[in-house]
Amino acid sequence: MARSMSSIVNGIPVSSFLKPSNCGNTDSLFFKPQNSPSLISRRLLGVKSKVIKEEEKTIVEEKFQPQSFPQGEERGEPPGTPPSSGPERWIIKLEQSINIFLTDTVIKLLDALYRDRNFARFFVLETIARVPYFSFMSVLHLYETFGWWRRSDYLKVHFAESWNEMHHLLIMEELGGNDWWFDRFLAQHIAVFYYFMTVAMYMLSPRMAYHFSECVENHAYETYDKFIKSQGEQLKQMRASKVAVKYYTEGDLYLFDEFQTSKVPNSRRPKIENLYDVFINIRDDEAEHCKTMKACQDLGTLRSPHTNPDYASEDDSNLVLPKTD
Repeated sequence: MARSMSSIVNGIPVSSFLKPSNCGNTDSLFFKPQNSPSLISRRLLGVKSKVIKEEEKTIVEEKFQPQSFPQGEERGEPPGTPPSSGPERWIIKLEQSINIFLTDTVIKLLDALYRDRNFARFFVLETIARVPYFSFMSVLHLYETFGWWRRSDYLKVHFAESWNEMHHLLIMEELGGNDWWFDRFLAQHIAVFYYFMTVAMYMLSPRMAYHFSECVENHAYETYDKFIKSQGEQLKQMRASKVAVKYYTEGDLYLFDEFQTSKVPNSRRPKIENLYDVFINIRDDEAEHCKTMKACQDLGTLRSPHTNPDYASEDDSNLVLPKTD
C-alpha cells in the first residue's frame, strides 16, 4: 500500500506541492518516511522557492510613497540615527508644521483657480517648483564668497534640479499652459515672493528650507500621479512634446543623472513615445526631487551621484557611449 501511494505521489508535479492551500502543509496529507528522498527533495525545492521569492522581493524597487517614510527619516536623518534632543525635536516639529501649513495654503489656492485647467496648473506649479533651487544656489554662492561653507556637490545637484524643472516648465509652455496673461502674472509673482522667502528660510534653517521644498515636490508628484490615472488613455493617443523628446532621449544626459542622488548614473533612461510617457517621466522626476530634498535635510552629507563612492564599484559595462564619426 505504501509503495503504491509513493508511486502516486511521485507522479504529481512538484510545483503542485508548492501552491498554498487552506488545509495547511500539503506534505502532511501523504504518509512517507522522514528520510524519503522525494520528501526531502520537495522540501528543499520549497525552501529554495521561498528564498528566491524573498530575493526577488528585495531586488524589486518599491513605488515612491511620499507618506510612508519611517519615523526619524522625516527629519532627514539616516536610518539608525539616535533621536534628537527634546528642544530640537520640538523645533523640527514647528518647522514642519509651518511648511505643511504654507504648502496646504498654496494647494487650496491652486485647487480653487485651476480645478479644470490642468496644463495651466502645471505651468504655475513648475514655475514655483524650480525657485527653491535658485534660492539655495544664491545662498551657497554667498557663503562661498565669504569662505563660510563650501560644498561643490550641493551646487552641482541643485543646478541639475533647476535644469530639470526648467524643462518641465518648457514642456508645459509647449502644451499651452502659459497662454493666459493671468496665469503668467500669478506664477511670476508667487515665484518672486517664494524666492526671497526661501532665501531667508535657507539662511535661518537649511533643514526647514529643504523640508519645505520636499513638501512642494511631494504635492507635484501627487498632482501628476492623479492626472495620469484619470487621463491616461487620452494621453496615450496624444503626440509627445518635442521638448520632452529632446531632453529625455537626446544629447548628454549627465545633468539628468545628476539630480537623482538615489540612483546610480545611467541607470534610468526614459522612453518617450507619447504624451503619457512624458507625464510618467515628469512624475518620476518629482519623486527623485523629493528623495534628494529628504537627503539634503541631513546637512553636509549630500553627494553627487557622479562622485558618490558608493556608486564607484558599479559595473560600467552598461554605459552608453556617444557614437563617433
